[in-house]
Amino acid sequence: MGICVNVSCLVLAVGGATAPVQMSSSPPGSLSDSTSKAMSHPSVSPVHPSRSKSILELNFFALSEVVKDYIHEAKAHVGEKVEMDLNHYVDMQVSQKQFPQSGKNSNKCPIKELVIAADTDKQKNSLELSQVFGGSHEGKFKHYILLVGNTGMGKTTLIKKLCLDWSRDCIPQFDFVFLLDGKALNATEPICSLQTLLLSLSTFAPSCLDPEAIYTQILAAPQRVLIIFDGFDELRDYESLLQPQEKDLIASLQKDSKAQAFTVRQLYSAILQRILLPGCTLLLSSRPRGTASQLLRRADSLVEVCGFTSTNVETYFSKYFTDPALRTSALHSLRSSTYLHLLCWNPGLCQMVCLVLEESKSLEVLPRTLTGLCHQVLCLKLETDRRSTQSSEKELLFQLSLLAWEGIKANTSLTFLSNSNLCLSFTFTVTFLTFDTFYFFRTVSDRSFSQTLPFQSAARGRRRLQSEEFELTQRFAVGLVFQSTAQRQRLHSLSETSIGTRVASKQALVTKHLEGLSYSSLSPAQVLEACHCIYEASFIHEESSRDTEGARLLTHLAANLPEFLTFHGVLLGPPDVFTLQKALERAASENRSFSLDLEASWIQIRGLRTLVSLHCLVNVASSRACIADVITLWRLLEQNGEMELLQGAVSKFEIHPLKATQVCHIENLASLVDIHQKKRLSDSLSQNCVGDQGVKNLVTALIDLPKLQCLSLYSNVISDEGAESLAAALPHMKSLTDLDVKYNKVTDVGAQSLAASLRNCTKIKTLRMWNQCIPYGVFDRLQQQDSQIKALIF
Repeated sequence: MGICVNVSCLVLAVGGATAPVQMSSSPPGSLSDSTSKAMSHPSVSPVHPSRSKSILELNFFALSEVVKDYIHEAKAHVGEKVEMDLNHYVDMQVSQKQFPQSGKNSNKCPIKELVIAADTDKQKNSLELSQVFGGSHEGKFKHYILLVGNTGMGKTTLIKKLCLDWSRDCIPQFDFVFLLDGKALNATEPICSLQTLLLSLSTFAPSCLDPEAIYTQILAAPQRVLIIFDGFDELRDYESLLQPQEKDLIASLQKDSKAQAFTVRQLYSAILQRILLPGCTLLLSSRPRGTASQLLRRADSLVEVCGFTSTNVETYFSKYFTDPALRTSALHSLRSSTYLHLLCWNPGLCQMVCLVLEESKSLEVLPRTLTGLCHQVLCLKLETDRRSTQSSEKELLFQLSLLAWEGIKANTSLTFLSNSNLCLSFTFTVTFLTFDTFYFFRTVSDRSFSQTLPFQSAARGRRRLQSEEFELTQRFAVGLVFQSTAQRQRLHSLSETSIGTRVASKQALVTKHLEGLSYSSLSPAQVLEACHCIYEASFIHEESSRDTEGARLLTHLAANLPEFLTFHGVLLGPPDVFTLQKALERAASENRSFSLDLEASWIQIRGLRTLVSLHCLVNVASSRACIADVITLWRLLEQNGEMELLQGAVSKFEIHPLKATQVCHIENLASLVDIHQKKRLSDSLSQNCVGDQGVKNLVTALIDLPKLQCLSLYSNVISDEGAESLAAALPHMKSLTDLDVKYNKVTDVGAQSLAASLRNCTKIKTLRMWNQCIPYGVFDRLQQQDSQIKALIF
């Protein structure tokens, strides 16, 4: 039995300073909330590395030799198990996210609204890994942490790094770290107690000679315990974990949780609800669209894994390719493929790209789509596997394909392990790998296939939330249908004539389905997914997209995209921006123009630069939360001397200044006004002090320009008199589609004159005239009076 010492505080002199150190042990007793509060210690701040060893030794002073030995053994065991898995580890950025504003609906706010932030804000709120538990901007110790990130972004890798840091005494505030697998919730039998769960069933748990002593210490000092829940993404009923427990069960758990067996769900639920170990620190990982949002109301910290930067990618390549010549060649190939480079934003996909570049030394053309990349990885894995398991390979793939297809039809995520030579660390590839080409074309009927095409369930009432793997598999299915004959035959020795009819029929199904969509009625996320699916179909071939059957779909998409594209609330990662860019570029070749709303899309600065530079975008209606990003982009373009692009970026930017919901929105707006007033950016073909007289002289010449489409008089000291002159001339400018008179001195009088003139200007698509002299209510009144104005004034 461990020795329990009740010492509240001890002062240790370290380097001439006094450091208060809390003891980690307290008398065992009831684990009710009141007792927990009495036993809990004040917030513990991160310890400076130079002091960590001394403080760690002092913490050990209160522990028995048995407990000390177990902790040493556990750390050694974790280090041994984890270190090899992190050979290619790269320190990634994590970002502290804000919680929703308090209010009656704050608990119902979906998690996806919390993880979206401006790129500049993400940089400002970035954390070192050691700050996840403490040392935040508020200086508070976090006890309930939610870690979010999409599939492949490195949540599990980051958790392993945290465990490794603990084993190296870099997180001295915890004596015990237990890693629990969320997939264990599938077990429904009462098989374990809390003691068994922690000391025997947790990941990396070493053998324990005296579990009673260790368990007693855990109960005595739960504030020194970190419990990590990983792999909860498969669970669909999180809410049941938070349902109030029966009084008899609570009493049984609290009285003696090691005397009887409970289900894993009961134990997990008791830990999450603070019935068991109420003072411990919890870290839970989930995807942004996962069902863990119910846990949000209990969490006091929300942290997001941000993915790889360009520097991270180069660092990962330097660790993956140890041969300098091979590394140089791989980086050169990567830079020659924009799409693959952008995919490397996702660490899991970065690993796949490295595998292709490493193994495909003779590959003449790199994959151009996600389907092509996964297909290439699958081929490489199968070619390696054929050397060892020729007889079992086909049967294994067939069985995996059968399981995968059943999961696809049921809209469930399949995560399983098979032959080690076929398994990859990235679940995208596991799903695609099991969706075997042979099984797909030989067995799946057209009717069954059509039911899995994107957006089929949109017309059936409330749309069921789809898992990320399911949407990706839909995307892969479209890409598979449009593969070339050579690509299909690389996987199997198939006669093209044997499956040619089936391929043609499925191509016809996809084409009919995607061409039959009403893009104006799709949600922002569905529009983006349609862009992805059509990109996979159009660019899967090595030839130009114009020479493939998929080009028909791309042309149809370009012709039918809504002129006002909003991606509010949709996470636009680098690959998303790329596929959207391809669709808009094709639309530009058809002489189409668009307005783009990027409010709350978490688009990166480089992605914003890409989209702003497209000539088909008349207006980029960026969100108020992204004002800081736009200012950063302007300054970056000015520093690089890209004055033409800067002019376009300034003229295309729009805001809703009086709809701020956070303090940072006001601060960003103030920065924007300061830039305007002080003219801190170089002047653009606008800000020439044209004035009212200049407008009068200008419009007489503009009337005689039959091809004038865009007129920018941004910030030119124009008042109501000049606005009225311009309003009188507008109906005579037959080709004009876009007019920008922002940041002038026009009041509500001039605004009403311009609005009235619009009734005779049927070709004008955008009128931008906001400035601080026009009351915001005037815009609302004008838009209510005229439906055309409602669509024009931003």
